[in-house]
Amino acid sequence: MSDVTYPDATTRRFLTFSVMTATIMNALDSTIANVALPHIQGSVSASQDEITWVLTSYIVSAAIFTPLTGWLAGRFGRKRLMQVSIIGFTIASALCGIATNIGELVAFRMLQGMFGAALVPMSQAILLDINPPERHGSAMAIWGMGAVLGPIVGPALGGWLTDNLTWRWVFYINLPVGIVTFMGISAFLSETEDEEKRSLDFFGFALLALGIGALQLMLDRGQQQDWFSSTEIWIEALAAAFFLYLFLVHIMTAKKPFIELGLFADRNFVLGSIFGFFIGVVVFSVLALLPPMLEQLMGYPVVLTGLVTAPRGVGTMVSMMLVGQLIRRYDTRLLILSGLILCAVSMHTMSGFSLGMDERPIIMSGFIQGLGTGLVFVPLSTLAFATLDQRLRNEGAAMFTLIRNLGSAIGISVVQAMTIRNTATVHSRLVEGIRPDNPLLSWQMPDFDFNLPSAVARLNAEITRQAAMVAYIDTYWALFIVTLLMMPMLLFMRSARHKPTEDDFAFHME
Repeated sequence: MSDVTYPDATTRRFLTFSVMTATIMNALDSTIANVALPHIQGSVSASQDEITWVLTSYIVSAAIFTPLTGWLAGRFGRKRLMQVSIIGFTIASALCGIATNIGELVAFRMLQGMFGAALVPMSQAILLDINPPERHGSAMAIWGMGAVLGPIVGPALGGWLTDNLTWRWVFYINLPVGIVTFMGISAFLSETEDEEKRSLDFFGFALLALGIGALQLMLDRGQQQDWFSSTEIWIEALAAAFFLYLFLVHIMTAKKPFIELGLFADRNFVLGSIFGFFIGVVVFSVLALLPPMLEQLMGYPVVLTGLVTAPRGVGTMVSMMLVGQLIRRYDTRLLILSGLILCAVSMHTMSGFSLGMDERPIIMSGFIQGLGTGLVFVPLSTLAFATLDQRLRNEGAAMFTLIRNLGSAIGISVVQAMTIRNTATVHSRLVEGIRPDNPLLSWQMPDFDFNLPSAVARLNAEITRQAAMVAYIDTYWALFIVTLLMMPMLLFMRSARHKPTEDDFAFHME
């Protein structure tokens, strides 16, 4: 028997609610501002290039400060870290709402990212610590709802707030949530600090921060700058490679490195993190691809786009409610495999999309992927921490979140570049047959006049639309292959199966 004591049921309920609101608040802000960008651009008189920094500044800042979370929690205590993070994030949100120019908005978004970096990993670590091992599956199911549903719901909520109120409410909505979260954390979370105060390996942190910052900048700005035809992208790529290489050399040789090497001695954690990286690629890439496809190629308004993509979130919620019970009865690896199969079925369905389809394939594929995401995400989070020493949990949660976020960032950049470049390739192939001496064209379009600029422009627009659809289909097919290739990795992971107890069922009744 373990001598670890856990909070009573009432305290656990309030703490779970508080960390869930913190997770949702942070996860929402990663996507909620996306649909409001055109409104923000006009309000603050920003150029197209400048307005993208509203998203980039937040993502880069969060990526840089996420690895620092573990050390801060051990040095100053998890409760203090959560309180400062929530206060800072809430104030930064209010400042974003009252920003009057693009410079202020970008600076305040950087503050949001800095203070919000600790919220998701610390919420995960708290839920793992306040529940015994046999309840970890249910705890991760609850946490996963916030971590996964936030980015899914964000665009729809941001669109509604922007259309019905103003873009400033995309940030103001965090104020009441932040106040409630701070009160809950302050009242119910007990303080935890490491007995041995570790000094900060500032040199290691600086190398990692510079490497991740440069990599994130390269990924976020690559498409705008036409990737490696741009000097800026070359500088960022070389800087990322240089600083990350120095960081790896440093942590392998330093006496007290910034990251505990014990993390990477745990097979489940390492494989779970790699798995999380690819889950970030598959899940979040689709979230980035679908809205522009529906709005630009199929003419869906923003509200309808939100409605037809909402079933993805419903599917995730359904599976996460079920997986908390399933994880006690079945091998976690079997659940992950089932989730991957559902995701693969969804991707295969999406590879059959066409411009003439109605909403049903979009809704069904989204719902199926939502079910698969829940079945993968929760058991994976449980499995990754099943054999990890509890003293490494803070750092482990920070690294797990960072690696998953890097996967989503890299995945989004890669699939967007693939889609855009493939569109150009397919377009060039299609126009090869558009010439006056082609009998098929004369048969299909007998009255087409090549000397009429408006007719040529309309035809070119339709060819571009068809080429883009082909490019999207090819990208979905590539993601289907990636999903299949992930499955063999499960053979190398240890099971984290727990037998059901009376206490487990009591947890669901609380």
